[in-house]
Parts: sequence; structure tokens; C-alpha cells
Amino acid sequence: MVETERSPVQDLRLGWIDLIWLVFLGGLALLPPIEEYHKQLILLAIVVFQLSERWVMARLPKRGPAYSVLIKILLSTLLLDHTGEVGINSSYFPIFFLPVVSAAIYFGPVGSLAWTTVASLAYLSLLIPVWEDYDLGATGATILTIRILFFYVAAILVNRFSVENRRQVERLQVFSEKLEETNRQLRRAEADARRAERLAALGQLSAGLAHEIRNPLGVIKGSADMLNRKVAGSEPLVAELAGYISTEVNRLNALVVRFLDFARPSKLELRPERLTEIVDRALEAATASCPNAGVHVVRDYAPDLPAIPADAQFCEQVFVNLITNAMQAMQSQDASLERTLRLSIVPEERSGERGVGVIVADSGTGVPPELREQIFNPFFTSKKDGVGLGLSIVAKIVDDHRGTIRLEENTPRGARFHVFFPAAAN
Repeated sequence: MVETERSPVQDLRLGWIDLIWLVFLGGLALLPPIEEYHKQLILLAIVVFQLSERWVMARLPKRGPAYSVLIKILLSTLLLDHTGEVGINSSYFPIFFLPVVSAAIYFGPVGSLAWTTVASLAYLSLLIPVWEDYDLGATGATILTIRILFFYVAAILVNRFSVENRRQVERLQVFSEKLEETNRQLRRAEADARRAERLAALGQLSAGLAHEIRNPLGVIKGSADMLNRKVAGSEPLVAELAGYISTEVNRLNALVVRFLDFARPSKLELRPERLTEIVDRALEAATASCPNAGVHVVRDYAPDLPAIPADAQFCEQVFVNLITNAMQAMQSQDASLERTLRLSIVPEERSGERGVGVIVADSGTGVPPELREQIFNPFFTSKKDGVGLGLSIVAKIVDDHRGTIRLEENTPRGARFHVFFPAAAN
């Protein structure tokens, strides 16, 4: 979740707590003697700073708490110095609870006690100007000691609840992050389930259509070949047209074979395999099919990867398709732009199950947001000469291996496919 930055105007808007502050400090200003303008000015300064404290914290998140407590100590000392013949005897001494409580809220136990000590020393510093003429006495010393001790009592109590509140907030944040991750996994699972349903329905449809189309194609091809042999020497034009028919029938037959590959259940021969070897073979095959792509390949393979139960031939088909698509996407972009294919293989864990994750990331144009939901749908393609079965077959093979494949959020450039295969049981 992205947090929007608060403007200074938003930071200074009054809330109901701020109104209570105004009433409380306004009441102090109205207490006699009202004619002491120094007291009014200092109380006004305290009001202004208290209302603008959030703005200070937003602009200075690290040093703001220390500045805030220090300023409140200075203002409290000034208020006592101007509200009595001897500042230490001023009736406004509880104002020092303001910096003490603030420190207890902003800092941990050690910091809270340290700032309480600073506030207590500032309070006692009011004795310095009158030290020679002021008779403190046993009673006065006891009163001062009680006041200082109550500063510490307030700091300890408030800090205890503040620390516990921060812990609760941290626990809620962790819980919220876990809940958000669970929601993301649930959304991915729902998307996978919808895709599996579409694949199953379209697979059945494709199988039926493929069988119905294949029979007349065989008749057309046989007739075209017979016609070609009959008129090969006498009718060159007819022979040429028969050759066109045979060629196009072969192309349609290849397309029907792909339909059947998509529709029929995969007969996997599972063996413990190393994905690094499979990906390297796929990279070699894809590079051979795109010899002039001019792509810089970066391999990032983690060591000691676990083996996965896989059919090497089918898994290689998965990565040949993904790598070829990535190279073609970068080959079609401006030649002045960087063309980098990054292959990452790392150990992962999904829903408590160990496995291996493979990331195929390119620096091409990426997949538009409006097409992301359809990218694995059968017969969907953005290529002029494509039939839209490549990624559908890839998703089907991955599903048959009990794995997952997803298109991650676009990086600054390019597409990023993430494939996960569960590891072999020990």
C-alpha cells in the first residue's frame, strides 16, 4: 500500500485533541495574575508548538522527538521563571509533566528516563539564581524531592503503556502484512483456478475440433498428392496448384497437432532433474532459433538447488517457449535499447512446500496491463503469425508438474515470468 504524503496544511488541521489543548492552556492563561504578559506569551508559544508538533515529526522523523522534548523543557522552564518570585515555587510546576510525558511516548525506557532526568535538572536549575538568598529548608527539600519522583513515576507509567502500544501496533502490522500476502496468494489461486477451468473447457473443444478437421485434411492431402503425380508432366499449372494445396494442408496439420498436444493429457515420465541443466539446454535451443537477437544473457543460479520430479523434455519445452518469447520481444524493440535476458533459479517455498523457482525476465516492452489476465488463454496472441497456444501449453505443462506460473508486475522495462516447481520428496 502506498501512503500519500501529507501536506503542511493537512498536518496543521485541528482535531478534537487539539481543541482540548486549546481549552486547557487557555484556561491557564486566564488564571490570575492575567496582567503578566510574559506568562501569556509563553503559554501561547506552548500552544503553537503543541499544535505544530505533528508537522515537526513529519519533517524530522529521526531528530524531531528530541527537538520536541527539548523545546518543551525550555518553554516549561521559562514559564516557571516568569510566574513567581522564586521560579522553583511557581504553582505552574506541573507544566514539566508535558516534556516528561512526551519523552515517555517518543522514546524507550532508557531514553524516557534520560529525558526525565534532563527535565528534572532544568526544574532544579531555577534554584541557581536564588541559591544564596533562598532558604530551602527540610520541608522544601522534601517537596522538591516528591515532585521530582513524581516526574519519574509519570514517565515510567506512560512509557510502559506507550511501549506496549508500539508492540501491539507492530504485531498488527505484521499480521496485516501476512493477511495481505495471504490475500495475494488467494487471488493468484483463484486466477489459476479460472485459468485451469478455461484450459479444460477449451481443451475438450480443441480435441473435438482437431479430430474432425484432421480426417478431411487427410483426404485433401491424399487427393492433392495423387493429382500432382497424375499431371506432373502434362499440366505444370495444375501440378503447382496441387503442390500449394499439399503445403497448406501440411501447415494446417501441424496446427492440428499443436491443438492435440494442448488437449490431450500429458504422459509425464517423472525423474529427479536439475533445473539448471534443463534451462541451459532450453537457452541453447532458443538461441539457435533466434540467432540474430543480440541479447545479453545473465545467469543467476543459486548453489545446491534441490532436484525436482520432472519430465525433462516437457520442462525444456516450457523454457524454450518462455526464452524464445523474451528474445523475440527484445528483437522487435529499438536496436539502441539494452537487450538483457536474466535467468534466475533459486530455492523457494510455497504454502509450506519446498521447491525451485525460475524467473525469466527480459528488457523488452513488457505486457500491457489490459492483456495480463489473458496472457495464458488459449488462442490469444499478440503476434501476427501466432496461434496463441504457446503460453497455454506452457501453463498446462507446469500445472501437470504441480507447479505454478505467473506473470509478475512489470519492472521498469520488460516482462518477468515466475515458474515454481515443487521439489522431489526426500
